[in-house]
Amino acid sequence: MSREDPHDLLAMVFARPREALAAAKEVLAEGRGPYESSIARQALGILHREFGDLEAAIGELRHAVRLARRSGSADREADVLATLGIALLHAGRTRAGLSALDSAAARSGGATRARVLFRRAGARWILGRHAEALEDLRDAVPALLTARDTVWAARALTLRGHVQLALGSVAPAEADFRTAHDMLGTTRQEHDSAVAVQNRGVAAFRTGDLPAALDLLEEAERRFSALGTPMFDLIADRCAVLLAAGLARDALEQADGGLRLLARLRGQATRRAELLLIAARAALQSADPVTAMERAGEARRLFARQHRTWWSEHARLILFQAEHATLTEGAAASKDEQAGGGAAWQRSLGEARRLAGRLAALGSPEVWQAQLLAGRVALVLGKPGVAERHLARAADVRHKGPATTRVGGWLAEALRAEAAGEPRRLLHACRAGLALIEEHRLTFGSSELRALATAQGAELVTLAQRHLLRAGRPRRLLAWTERWRATELAVPAVSPPEDDRLLAQLAALRQAEHLLAQARQDGAASAPALERDRSRLESRVRATTLRTRGGRERRERDDDRTERLLADLDEGRLAELVVIDGTLHVLVCGDGTVRRHVAGPMDRAVAEVEFARSRLRRLAYERHPDQRELHDLGARLQQALLGPTADRLGDGPLVVVPPSTLHTTPWALLPSLRRRPFTVAPSAGAWLRARAARRPDAGRIVLVRGPGVPHADGEIRQIARLYGEPAEIGAGGDGDVTVLAGGRATAPGVLAAIDGSPLAHLAAHGTFRADSPLFSSLHLDDGPLTGYDLERLRRAPHHLVLSSCDSGQMAPVGADELLGLATALLRLGTAAIVASVVPVNDETAVPVMVGLHDGLRRGLGLAEALCRARGDDVSFIAIGAG
Repeated sequence: MSREDPHDLLAMVFARPREALAAAKEVLAEGRGPYESSIARQALGILHREFGDLEAAIGELRHAVRLARRSGSADREADVLATLGIALLHAGRTRAGLSALDSAAARSGGATRARVLFRRAGARWILGRHAEALEDLRDAVPALLTARDTVWAARALTLRGHVQLALGSVAPAEADFRTAHDMLGTTRQEHDSAVAVQNRGVAAFRTGDLPAALDLLEEAERRFSALGTPMFDLIADRCAVLLAAGLARDALEQADGGLRLLARLRGQATRRAELLLIAARAALQSADPVTAMERAGEARRLFARQHRTWWSEHARLILFQAEHATLTEGAAASKDEQAGGGAAWQRSLGEARRLAGRLAALGSPEVWQAQLLAGRVALVLGKPGVAERHLARAADVRHKGPATTRVGGWLAEALRAEAAGEPRRLLHACRAGLALIEEHRLTFGSSELRALATAQGAELVTLAQRHLLRAGRPRRLLAWTERWRATELAVPAVSPPEDDRLLAQLAALRQAEHLLAQARQDGAASAPALERDRSRLESRVRATTLRTRGGRERRERDDDRTERLLADLDEGRLAELVVIDGTLHVLVCGDGTVRRHVAGPMDRAVAEVEFARSRLRRLAYERHPDQRELHDLGARLQQALLGPTADRLGDGPLVVVPPSTLHTTPWALLPSLRRRPFTVAPSAGAWLRARAARRPDAGRIVLVRGPGVPHADGEIRQIARLYGEPAEIGAGGDGDVTVLAGGRATAPGVLAAIDGSPLAHLAAHGTFRADSPLFSSLHLDDGPLTGYDLERLRRAPHHLVLSSCDSGQMAPVGADELLGLATALLRLGTAAIVASVVPVNDETAVPVMVGLHDGLRRGLGLAEALCRARGDDVSFIAIGAG
């Protein structure tokens, strides 16, 4: 540090924190005078306050204040007092912190006073006193700009942007962030520049551009990591973006991780309260109201101790939303809308109305959420007048703010219309809300984010379905069900950019998985470390794909699709299963009509599917399973899923379209389906799209044998012979068939071979990942081939056969979406897939697979060929359009 300009040390704190720490210690070791020593102590205090032990920071800053007084400089003392005030505030000592800041403002003048006012504005922003914060900034910003104090002026503009965001003024905030970013680009303040990137990410988030937000926050994190400066604000910002993207569990994990790190560092109590609040929001969105109440309750107590009324009321909002969720859940479980007694609902209504009033007085942009809750409770209590007043206020936001907020406004409008008995208005509100979500989700290139974004529309669809069910309009009910079912498969896939980094990450992940499998097999001590490497690589792959941008494709109109569906069915039938208020209905389409039948309770259907799957897992290991037991299992399952509809499906080809939660059903077990060709589709729209897929005019049939699969050699040899290939495999093939085996079945080789193939058959072990469906994989010679790999295909194989266990499993996500290996391929244009949704007996599967290919070779469709080859096997189904 230069003796001529001791303030260089304070400028260095955020620009080069490691150097600042060393320089401050050097100043103190040299025993310089009180003025320079107060600067060194202040620098240490700031470093501890932002990145370490808060109590140590307060100790250093108190020492710095004493040294500043000894130096005789009022400005020096005021500057340190302001820094101490912020530290005390972060420690939860609100009155002492504000007192120090007020004292600093009274003692200072000129540019020093402007810096003090900026810091006091920051304190007031933390406390939620936004009008007072803007008042300080009205004086501080012009003074700092006039003094050409670039860094501090940029900081003041950044703070003003955050205050405006809190009040719902996004455009002015974005302008302040952009100006601050440009100003800091002319300085050497690396930390502040990283904060500016972070703030641009926050602005992108608030304008609805989530891919840009994720990209900018990732860049900010890289910069902070290079500087060695952990930023808890960044954790909170990323959690907010993840929540908006529907990744609630990820947000909860990151918030809890931040809380653990903060505890280890003995960091800021204010940051702890804020992270608890975001964790509560994440738990609530994850349908975990108990955890939400715990986190929100603790946050509210901390905010109250810190005298942060704004924050306390927002914690109260989350707490109340969680309590309402548990009340509603209890009412649904007991089939009594006022379960727990009317008194509980009356208290709930009073609390919601009071909370709405407090949030309105604070100028919170989230007041509509409290109004919506008050309206809901009033409807339960049979108070339509009260409900109308609150829902009308909540509905006001449908014309302003970000898309996710406007959707909430349209939901309030739909509830108003339902209560008023106005069906046209109800359907208009539902349609408008879903259109907003559709526009929002199409900004994503990630299939995962597109699927998750649909969750917010689930209640809008239910309201429309409920009305159409009562009105007895099955054709419109089908159209509305299709409007929000497997929507991710209704638009063309977004091809990931040619990203060398992503390709390297996928290759590294395969290598890590390969090494981990070997270590587990050998019982090596390195297995835990390799598991951590794999998890780290998976996080990188996923983070990269989440930032992919989407397009603006529009789907076919629902009424047009219904007419085309009925025309394309010919002599066949399509049975679409629909769940409304816990009851399973079957919409049978055919002969130009749509008819509705009641199957029974949905919870019974789910229980029977789970029971059947558990029995089939055991029977898969028996060479000759008991056919009587299989028949009994199938009969029970059929009664639960189809009820009387099973006798009304005709004799021709059948398409089954279940809700996402029933896609793990072993459909071939049902007596009415075992001896007839059928396919299972995620939606009627997905079936139509798959049916329209053209078989390539050229291309080779691809046969792949993965490692360690019993009987796979025999399976591939017999199939190869059907197509005129030699019995020996592994050399590739010179005719119309490519055979990959014996070390040549690698991910790059398989992807290149199946790209645009008319027919591919993969005999490889599979792993289904319910926790992260796109990491479901097929095990090849060099490691796993995941859904993320398949999404990089230029052209999907027209037909695909997966003969391994559970290869057809898909995870339900969002409102009624599916993710897995099969959906990755259907989205790219694969017409049909043969796969299993239950464990497979590898030995008995061989004749089924050989018979399937024999049928295909003779010109049968995939579903017909599978039906004829099936025999007693119930493991495999055709997915898509057979």
